[in-house]
Amino acid sequence: MIRGAGGVCIADEVQTGFGRTGSHYWGFQRQGVIPDIVTMAKGIGNGLPLAAVVTTPEIAASMASRLHFNTYGGNPVCSAGGRAVLQVVDTERRQQHCAEVGAHLVERLTALAAKHDIIGDVRGAGLMLGVELVKDRKTKEPAKVETAAVMESMKDMGVLMGKGGLHGNVFRIKPPMCFSRKDADFLVEVMDLAISRL
Repeated sequence: MIRGAGGVCIADEVQTGFGRTGSHYWGFQRQGVIPDIVTMAKGIGNGLPLAAVVTTPEIAASMASRLHFNTYGGNPVCSAGGRAVLQVVDTERRQQHCAEVGAHLVERLTALAAKHDIIGDVRGAGLMLGVELVKDRKTKEPAKVETAAVMESMKDMGVLMGKGGLHGNVFRIKPPMCFSRKDADFLVEVMDLAISRL
């Protein structure tokens, strides 16, 4: 559809790449799409300032005549760091780890949803998950105030959560790829306690 209208398909893999979704190395592979441009950053450098853009030869050629600038471009230390990250992801089988721990976490969160009506949805893949809090499961009315309260309560118990979604009522669970089953269990126990305190 995008290409049919003359557009370019861009996959932003800054958060979803490098096996985080578990089933595939890149998030776009889950949809069976081959993008024209792929962007990646953050995890690629494991704290080092590193980003990359991958594209087709045709698009790259069209950019060759234009001026572009970056602060850290070509930094050999950061490039070596990125290579080391890729080696660790592969040799330590982080993609498979994300699939296994993510499946365990989804199972635990789904059981938690059966216990607490405020959890309207558990979704995602691997270690890229969302937990949506709602006032009513039928109407899906966002539980904005409750989400903020649960987030603060969890913080007080040692679990930092981010929230997103159109209404700020979806917990974004995207921990480091070293996140373990034990960590997942702790997260669910803390979330259970925080929701129970509402």
